[in-house]
Amino acid sequence: MPCLIAAPASGSGKTLVSLALTALARSRGHSIQTFKVGPDYLDPQLLSAASGRPCRNLDPLLCGEAWVQASFQQHGSAAELSLVEGVMGLFDGRGASSEGSSAHVAQLLELPVVLVVEASRQAGSVAALVRGFRDHQPSLQLAGVVLNGVGSERHHALLAEALSSIAMPLLGALPRHDSLELPSRHLGLLPAHELADLEQRLGAWADLAERHLKLEQLWPMLQAPKDGQGSQPSNAEPYSAAREPVRIAIASDAAFHFRYPEASELLVEQGVEVQHWSPLADQPLPEGCQALVLPGGYPELHAAQLAASHRSLQELRRAQQQGLPIYAECGGLLLLGQELTDQQGNSHAMAGLLPFRAERGQLSLGYRSATALRSGLVLQQGEQVNGHEFHRWQLNSNPDKADQLWQLEGWGCPPRPEGWSTATLHASWLHLHWGGCGFIPQRLAAAARRTPPLLPC
Repeated sequence: MPCLIAAPASGSGKTLVSLALTALARSRGHSIQTFKVGPDYLDPQLLSAASGRPCRNLDPLLCGEAWVQASFQQHGSAAELSLVEGVMGLFDGRGASSEGSSAHVAQLLELPVVLVVEASRQAGSVAALVRGFRDHQPSLQLAGVVLNGVGSERHHALLAEALSSIAMPLLGALPRHDSLELPSRHLGLLPAHELADLEQRLGAWADLAERHLKLEQLWPMLQAPKDGQGSQPSNAEPYSAAREPVRIAIASDAAFHFRYPEASELLVEQGVEVQHWSPLADQPLPEGCQALVLPGGYPELHAAQLAASHRSLQELRRAQQQGLPIYAECGGLLLLGQELTDQQGNSHAMAGLLPFRAERGQLSLGYRSATALRSGLVLQQGEQVNGHEFHRWQLNSNPDKADQLWQLEGWGCPPRPEGWSTATLHASWLHLHWGGCGFIPQRLAAAARRTPPLLPC
C-alpha cells in the first residue's frame, strides 16, 4: 500500500521528498502514479512532469469521499508504484478542523504517513514535535520521519538519537543546501513549464533519493493499490454515441493552466472534442468551436501580452455576440473584464465582456460553499456546490444583482454574492473540481451541442 507524505507545516520539504522518490522510480524504469491532497494545481504539475502521467488530486471536500476512494483505486492500480503528497500541515483542513486534511485522506484510504520535518534549527526538540503529531490522532499510522535541512553529521546524529528515544523510525535525512530550494511565487511553486532546467532537476532529485533516503524501508511503501477495477463515480449522465459531436475550446498556455485532468476527461466522456487555444499566442478560436472554457492561471503576469493579443480578445467578443457558452474560473474571469492591472501597477485592456477592473489586493483563500442564486449556464437556482478560492487580485465593480451567480460562504469569510451568471455565461473566482459536480461538464456539453459553431470572420 502506498504512503502519504505529510509534514507539520507547509515549507517543510514534502514536495521535495515526493519529487525525489518519483524521479527515482522513473529513472529505475518503474511506472508511478502520484496523487496530491487538496485543491492544488502547481505541485501536481511538477509531480506529473516527474512521473510522466497526470497527478490526481484527492480532495474529499470538493469531490466527496466515495469519489476520492474510487479515483485512488482506479488510477493507483494502473501503475507499479504510487505515492500521495499531502497538503499544508498534516491536520490542516477546513477552518481549524482536520476535515479535508492529509490526515483525513490518510485515514480514508488507510495509508501510512511519512512525516517530513524541517529540522535545520532543531536538535532534541524534534522528538517533542514528532511525538505530538504521532499522539494527536493515535488511529493514524505514522510510519517514520524524513528530516530536511540537516546541517552536518553531528546534527544528523543528534536528531537520530532524539527520534530513537521515542522509537520513531528515521527514513532519511536531506542535507541543507540552496540547490534543493524549489522556486516559488505568490500562489505557490513555479509551474513545471517555467523550469528551464527541469530535466537536470529530475536527475538531481533522483540522486537525492538514492543518497539520502532509506530506500530499503521506503520502497515497500510505494507499492500501488491492487484490484482497482472500478470507474470514478459521477453524477453525470453517460454520453450516448447517437448524439452529435461537439467542439469545446479550452484556453491552454502559460497564462491559463490551472485545471484538473478530469476537466478534459469528463468532457470527452460527454462526446466533446476538446480543442486547445492560446490567447497568449493571439490565436483565433478553433474552427467550429461551440463553447469556451477559460481556466485559472497567471494572467496578471502576462497582462501586457494578453492586451496585445488583439485577435484573441476580439474572438472572445465575437464568441459572446454569437451566443457561445463561456465557462470561466479565477484567472479566466480576469480575461473577461475591462482592465487588468499587472504586478507593477500598470493597467491593460482585456476583452471587456464584464464590467470590472482587476488589481492586486488582499489574499482570498479557502473552501467555499456556493448556492446558486439563479439558473444559468451550468447551475439551477438553489443548487449547492463546494469550491475553493485562491487569488490576490480583486475586482472593482458594481455588479448587476440580476446577473449575480451565487452566494458564497466559508470559514472566516462573510457570506457574499459573487460571480456572473446568464444562460450562456458562468464566470467566478471559485475553482470547482468537476469530479464532485459531474453535472457541470454534462450541462456545458449539452449547451454547446445546442449552439451553432462559431462563424468564421
